[in-house]
Amino acid sequence: MNLSVPRRTLAATAFALAGLLAAGAPAATAAPSGPAAAQAAPDIPLANVKAHLTELQSIATANGGNRAHGRPGYKASVDFVKAKLDAAGFTTSIQQFTYNGTTGYNLIADWPGGDANKTVMAGAHLDSVSSGAGINDNGSGSAAVLETALAVSRAQLQPAKHLRFGWWGAEELGLVGSRHYVNNLPATERSKISGYLNFDMIGSPNPGYFVYDDDPVIEQTFKDYFTGLGVPTEIETEGDGRSDHASFKNAGIPVGGLFTGASRTKTSAQAQKWGGTAGQAFDRCYHSSCDTTSNINDTALDRNSDAVAHAIWALSAGTTVPPGDFYESTADVAVPDAGAAVTSTVTVSGRSGNAPAGLKVGVDIKHTWRGDLVIDLVAPDGTAYRLKNSSSSDSADDVITTYTVDASSEAANGAWKLRVQDVARYDTGYIDSWRLTF
Repeated sequence: MNLSVPRRTLAATAFALAGLLAAGAPAATAAPSGPAAAQAAPDIPLANVKAHLTELQSIATANGGNRAHGRPGYKASVDFVKAKLDAAGFTTSIQQFTYNGTTGYNLIADWPGGDANKTVMAGAHLDSVSSGAGINDNGSGSAAVLETALAVSRAQLQPAKHLRFGWWGAEELGLVGSRHYVNNLPATERSKISGYLNFDMIGSPNPGYFVYDDDPVIEQTFKDYFTGLGVPTEIETEGDGRSDHASFKNAGIPVGGLFTGASRTKTSAQAQKWGGTAGQAFDRCYHSSCDTTSNINDTALDRNSDAVAHAIWALSAGTTVPPGDFYESTADVAVPDAGAAVTSTVTVSGRSGNAPAGLKVGVDIKHTWRGDLVIDLVAPDGTAYRLKNSSSSDSADDVITTYTVDASSEAANGAWKLRVQDVARYDTGYIDSWRLTF
């Protein structure tokens, strides 16, 4: 993982306006639209993942102790992974790029079949820093993605969506390889990627269990998996925007992923939650020569490798189409920075009786700091239902999710409004679209 990319400077904001829309607004609960029922993913054998790590360690040992960009150990790592995928029936390609006067490589592998207009992609950076073998950072993610791809082959999976896997070069120098890949995709090809899953450092020796909070469907897929294990998770913040998912996110592609921690210190509360040692870094060997095969927590690597497979199987199976009729507005409405609330209207007609207790409100708002936003659904009689409050700590982009509202006391027909207000300065956005599903 590359942690040298500067964090976005936090603007000093005041949220005094946050309560202006709150009066009389019943709360709504978020209901992410998850994947349809899919064939269960297989267990990913930990021994297989660790065997890949042993091979990456051997490659580093034989090539000056590292697998860094421009060094022979990196190209040998690419060749190792490619040979495994070729033998398993993947269509592979190597993409070359130049950085700092040396040649770098991305490895792309496509599994035959699936709807190429809806591609699920998983990836990990394959390079290390020059000071070590990079077994947790990021042999762990690379090996888990490789073994998941091989499991796809063993199962002869026939997903509804197309599957693609990627291993990136020069991530440690600033996300160079993944950015090169995304920037060289035509806009039509970018639009075909329905989600990119990133796995960077998933076997930290003093692990936490962190989930990216970007795309809500991908996020919920991972959270549901860990909930099934009885393992609590936290939102990933240490590497936010500092790994290869940022290259995809910046191009408007939905992203998600997993992380077990780098140089930050595990708190007492986190140690009580997950075990391990409080007051110690999640990975004391981060970017160091001691990041070897002995720098891996087997339990974390096993759980996260299985989570990779779970997400690939679930998300590539397609998504559930909401039942019932829907009414939608696709007209863009600008949301002024720290300004007055704006509304977008959907008119419902031809229905009898009241709205349902489970009225679905699908929201797609593009915004550079979603914590600034207060969102309400306003019924035809003027009753407001609070969908989202503002939050000074929520620095992620966009609000793309589905809320559930008990609107059973409201007449179904009439002009329903989505009301959005930006309550703090420095960030902008617009309502892209929204829909009501009855």
